Amino acid sequence: MKIGILNETQKGEKRVSISPTISKQLIDKGFEVIVEEDAGHASSFKNSDYTKIGAAVEKRGVVFKDADILVKINPFNEEDLKLVDKHHILMSQLFHKSHPELIKAIAEIGATAFSMDAIPRISRAQDMDILSSQSNLAGYKAVILGAYEMTKIFPLMMTAAGTITPSRVLIYGVGVAGLQAIATAKRLGAVVEATDIRLETKEQTESLGAKFISVDNTGEKSEGGYAKEASEDYVKRQKEAVNNSLFKADLVITTAMVPGRRSPILITKEQVEQMKNGAVIIDLAAAQGGNCELSKFNKTVIEYGVKIIGTSIAPESVSTNASDLYAKNMFNFIMHLTDETKFKWELDEEITDKTLIVKEGLIRQNGNTK
Repeated sequence: MKIGILNETQKGEKRVSISPTISKQLIDKGFEVIVEEDAGHASSFKNSDYTKIGAAVEKRGVVFKDADILVKINPFNEEDLKLVDKHHILMSQLFHKSHPELIKAIAEIGATAFSMDAIPRISRAQDMDILSSQSNLAGYKAVILGAYEMTKIFPLMMTAAGTITPSRVLIYGVGVAGLQAIATAKRLGAVVEATDIRLETKEQTESLGAKFISVDNTGEKSEGGYAKEASEDYVKRQKEAVNNSLFKADLVITTAMVPGRRSPILITKEQVEQMKNGAVIIDLAAAQGGNCELSKFNKTVIEYGVKIIGTSIAPESVSTNASDLYAKNMFNFIMHLTDETKFKWELDEEITDKTLIVKEGLIRQNGNTK
């Protein structure tokens, strides 16, 4: 079985799906690994790093032609699909719920596709969960980016000229990214507050030394480990509860996303207008529309004296670490699906069932084909 590692062509992407270290582990398990030329370059992995461990480095066309499994991070695009054949097994984030046209195109080719963003949040799938591994780094990086963009420092500082008060940080969403953002901001000396629709995150927030802004939570629950879309009534009550903290914050980090849907608007234009002059918002949900009404993906917007940076949960700027973690997730996923390099096709098994979106041209939903 030959695994092809493709170069990421999405603008701004610097990661690679499988690192040289994990490539060696796959080879040791009996797989052959073919890497597209310079696929790891932006993650500081040279072509020679792959060839030294026994992988082949080839041109793009050769990888598509010779590989059985094609591995990427971002969804396959139109140019990719022109080279995909019905014998291929595709593995990448597909975001299948919000990209039905991509799934249809893969099915029409007759190929098979697994969606890495569909890994269920169950204990035995934790070491395959690419959303968690990447979000962890994104939460850290969001704080570092905020520190760079702010005109203040984080910690309390006593100087001969006077005392500098600590910066105030507000975090929306206490998932993996939010928790790492809390921990990082606290380590840098900020006063940190956080809020989330899931009341079970209150204890986690407080264990890291931050204040949890409680909102009367009537009937709002999480689904499969993810926050679900909140009701209009809850959104209204959340705004009322956090406004005091929002208007005092020097840095705001938003991380709230709902799988397969547009990111919920948590900060409106009217709220931005009342924020402190010089405040910074890092919107990690901008790729799915953004948690701030004024966010624009991959752009910095300044409105009412507030700097709004629209980015994503994908930590491209720390691509070496991000690639290492993604690759480990991929290795564990491939090991779960195969036995001595052959696919087991356990269609009733939960991880396989949730992630196998297309099988030999048939689109699957909840274990069924259509």
